[in-house]
Amino acid sequence: MLAGCRGGGTAVERATAAGLLLVGNGPEPEGLDPVFTTSTSALQIQQAVFEGLTTPHPEDLRPQPGVAERWEVAEDGLTYHFFLRKNATWSDGKPVTAHDFAFAWRRMLNPEMGGANASLLYLIAGAEAYHRGQADDFAAVGISVLGERELVVRLAYPAPYFPSMLAHPAFFPVPEHAVRAQGSIADRSNPWTRPANFVGNGPFIVTAWRPQQYLEVARNPHYWDRDIVALNGIRFFAISDPSAEERSFQGGQLHVTEALPPARVHPYRDQNAPQLRIDPYLGVYYVMINHRHPLLGRLEVRRALSRAIDREVICERLLGAGQAPAYSFTPSALPGYLPPALPGSSGTPEPLPAGDSKAINYLYNTSDANRVIAEALREMWRGGSGLDLSLENVEFRTYLARRETADFELARGVWIGDFLDPMTFLGLWQSGGAGSDWSGWSNPEYDRLLAEANHHRDAAARAAKLRQAEALLLREQVMLPIYHYVTVYLKRPEVTGWHPTLLDWHPWKHVGLQRPPEAPSGEN
Repeated sequence: MLAGCRGGGTAVERATAAGLLLVGNGPEPEGLDPVFTTSTSALQIQQAVFEGLTTPHPEDLRPQPGVAERWEVAEDGLTYHFFLRKNATWSDGKPVTAHDFAFAWRRMLNPEMGGANASLLYLIAGAEAYHRGQADDFAAVGISVLGERELVVRLAYPAPYFPSMLAHPAFFPVPEHAVRAQGSIADRSNPWTRPANFVGNGPFIVTAWRPQQYLEVARNPHYWDRDIVALNGIRFFAISDPSAEERSFQGGQLHVTEALPPARVHPYRDQNAPQLRIDPYLGVYYVMINHRHPLLGRLEVRRALSRAIDREVICERLLGAGQAPAYSFTPSALPGYLPPALPGSSGTPEPLPAGDSKAINYLYNTSDANRVIAEALREMWRGGSGLDLSLENVEFRTYLARRETADFELARGVWIGDFLDPMTFLGLWQSGGAGSDWSGWSNPEYDRLLAEANHHRDAAARAAKLRQAEALLLREQVMLPIYHYVTVYLKRPEVTGWHPTLLDWHPWKHVGLQRPPEAPSGEN
């Protein structure tokens, strides 16, 4: 698309004229198949090329009708009846049906698939038992297809946030006919998401993918709401280094960056640069702990490490963009929920128990910010607790693989909310959740508190029970929270329809480009 645009100017100027948005998207995505992906770089692309039963409002992410034109909720808050629109089609022209959702969700929950986000579906009745292999019959899961255009979902407990969750890729439909045409439905290497084979149902379709360079999407002519789509396409650039990304932006190669190096925040602030954006973001940066390690499995060791971290220094001196020191795992920005505080004070030295080996490895993926924080932790722990920390820097895919197999001692951790509710953070540490699997930590009392919270229909009682669960999580120092996020990035004024949201989601069909006004010419 861009290559076909004639004329001079920068890449951004040519792309703006062509209606092509140029976006920095962080590390290379691990794939596009919703079953096997967890990264935000994959999610951003998936939200352009797929659509769930609901779709988020561009300003506040309220659930709007997507593939489902409407839905009904039973009085008990457990049964949802979705009515799919007749004009929802896949990009190959075939209709999107209730069967496509049932197929996708069954595939996600299949114990043999290793669905990365399967636990998000546990709020569906029978889903957890099926995924854990405790029940063989998928008919026992609360998913019922009533013809081509009606889907009934029975929940295990009331979850008023369920419609919002349906905009997450874990709940997206998958085209069974397209997957089977390319191979096994359980094969991670099945090429159905490659450009030549891709079939999606979102406002855009995949047209090009050059690994470690970019993935490009173009307008989907079969999308039901195509008349509202403003862009002709989006090019998602895989750029792991924020410094290189900033240079690309300044060189006229990007409309929007994914991040900004911490050291560059103050210069932009000092200049009141209009390109600088600092928006609220529902995320936490933390140190992940492998509780299987003989030293790290001891509570007094984890407490000593936590108390030696000066979170204010990291936020104010190393990052400096408004990140908040984290004394809870759940960010305080969530409406209707005030998290408990982490026991102990920040930056208070406490030596590790005598007689133990103090050599520990810290794993992190490549980025300037990750490196700076890792080096700061090494110095704080060396001086405060006597820990001899070695740093191991790996590329993103290796980091993900090491995390999934618990091949680490300490590791850089980050969790970004998937929906606007505390359970998007606290559910991570439930037995069988991703955080529990990675860290090896499990606690029946924690599981019980979450289960009790989920069965409360009263919002205040539910929040109180969730606070009890998080207080236990923090007392046990299951992880070491460092800071709560803001998004810090650069955006050109040509980009329209882009709003700050807590999940940093920008529904792509509402984003557009407009040429900047001509600068007035001087008098001759």
